[in-house]
Amino acid sequence: MEHPENNEEYKGLTVNAGIEQPSMINPYLKLRKKPRRRDFTVAEYVEGIVKGNVTILSQAVTLVESVKPEHQALAQEVIEKCLPYSGNSVRIGISGVPGAGKSTSIDVFGLHVLEKGGKLAVLAIDPSSERTKGSILGDKTRMEKLSVHPKAFIRPSPSAGSLGGVARKTRETVILCEAAGFDKIFVETVGVGQSETAVHSMVDFFLLIQLAGTGDELQGIKRGIMEMADGIVINKADGNNIEKAKLAASHFRNALHLFPTPDSGWTPKVLTYSGFYGLGVKEIWDMIDEYFVFVKKNGYFDYRRNEQAKYWMYETINEHLRDSFYNNPTIETMLAAKEQDVLNGRQTSFVAAKHLLDTYYRLLK
Repeated sequence: MEHPENNEEYKGLTVNAGIEQPSMINPYLKLRKKPRRRDFTVAEYVEGIVKGNVTILSQAVTLVESVKPEHQALAQEVIEKCLPYSGNSVRIGISGVPGAGKSTSIDVFGLHVLEKGGKLAVLAIDPSSERTKGSILGDKTRMEKLSVHPKAFIRPSPSAGSLGGVARKTRETVILCEAAGFDKIFVETVGVGQSETAVHSMVDFFLLIQLAGTGDELQGIKRGIMEMADGIVINKADGNNIEKAKLAASHFRNALHLFPTPDSGWTPKVLTYSGFYGLGVKEIWDMIDEYFVFVKKNGYFDYRRNEQAKYWMYETINEHLRDSFYNNPTIETMLAAKEQDVLNGRQTSFVAAKHLLDTYYRLLK
């Protein structure tokens, strides 16, 4: 088909320029710059925290979690100044298999303890991806009622690659929350594993949440985690699952008889409840209150707090030694070469590690 514009009779035809399109941005809109967050001094941080200012507390926790050396130095000063105001809370660790209903249970437990008065801080540890190092930090969305409670403070933190998923600075965060007047601290772990050892070393009561009707009940009876638990609760004991929950509870009770008596002298109890329907929650907290009366009477409460302080001193030493080693410029250069030697079979892992450590020790002299 022939195009008419190619015809000779249209030779003098000119095409006018189109209308200029207006900008998509409203010219009358005044763009306001987002105000830059003000940096506080150590004194301002401490004053705000002690007065219970949640905004300043949140910024201080962010400071504690930062890996920047200047932030770390500032955070340690803040913690040091807050230390005299801490130590006056009950710290409760809550753990369980993924899907056991930890976040839902914390929502119910938190509302129950807040009815008696006081303030509650929930430190929820969220697992970080080994690939991207990122975290979803979505625990707060599953604590619908607690997240809007004026006396509750929920802080999800990334595990940041620390052992078993325990946030590297949770211990320091506990001190800041206590200084801010929170007399009840919940520490939620990512699931059953090595993280429980670290959580156990920063809480006064360790609560293990289990499930019934998921297959082999003996799968939940793991010696390490069972020995650490001060109380075991079977969740989702409602509807058709009540009998299964009771059966699972009896299995756990029988298993506990096989373990030696804990250092506290307390015999862990096994209870059933429903976090979704809020059934049996009062009984659980009666048990926890009974535990605290028991351990404060026999002196184990203070003993455990002292042991925790000692444990974290050594943990901090280990962390600083590790950072000093890996951030040393000479070691950083050697690591890549030694890694290739190991991969190519020129050296064993142990010999390569020894060479690196020997070099590091010589640099310290």
